Amino acid sequence: MFGGLSSTIQGVVHFTWPMILISTIIIVSFRLAYIFKNHERIVLYQELLMLSFMIYILCLFQVVTFQDEVSWASNNFIPFKEIFRYNIGSRLFFKNVLGNMVMFLPFGFFVSYYLKNDKPGLTILLTVIASCSIEFVQMVIGRVFDVDDIFLNVLGGFLGYFIYAILDRLGDKLPKVLKSEVFLDILSIIILIGLIGLL
Repeated sequence: MFGGLSSTIQGVVHFTWPMILISTIIIVSFRLAYIFKNHERIVLYQELLMLSFMIYILCLFQVVTFQDEVSWASNNFIPFKEIFRYNIGSRLFFKNVLGNMVMFLPFGFFVSYYLKNDKPGLTILLTVIASCSIEFVQMVIGRVFDVDDIFLNVLGGFLGYFIYAILDRLGDKLPKVLKSEVFLDILSIIILIGLIGLL
């Protein structure tokens, strides 16, 4: 099951890695210059989260606007028409159904984290705005509008909120040592190395 999803994610990384590398170097160098110039303290896990969010938004932009694909599909304004067209487990199912959900899962998580949402309403609203913007722009630039993508994106955003809510509740019950900056810095480095290894 996860093989198709993994290959889709690897395809996105293969497509976006030049932008990721250049953007990371520019963002990190600018941020370090700002921190040293203003004598601010570095909190590594917070810096890595912010960098991840910025890189995620740039990747999202590149994927939804510059994919080099020829599409013979037409606009879809009928809910669930495209979703039920794919066979579960097929390459197109992983790419177009699960892919659209997974693509917005980080959006829901980051929005909830930075706004400290205790209810999903605002996260869902912001996900709807972002997803609708993407679909309308795609229609204008010659790609296709698909109402099912909006539904799947919103579902992914909600799952991102759900993950944030679970981690937030678990965090309240953790001992202080597991909530310390040092522990969170080390954990963020381990997660980053693991993600790089997987991709």
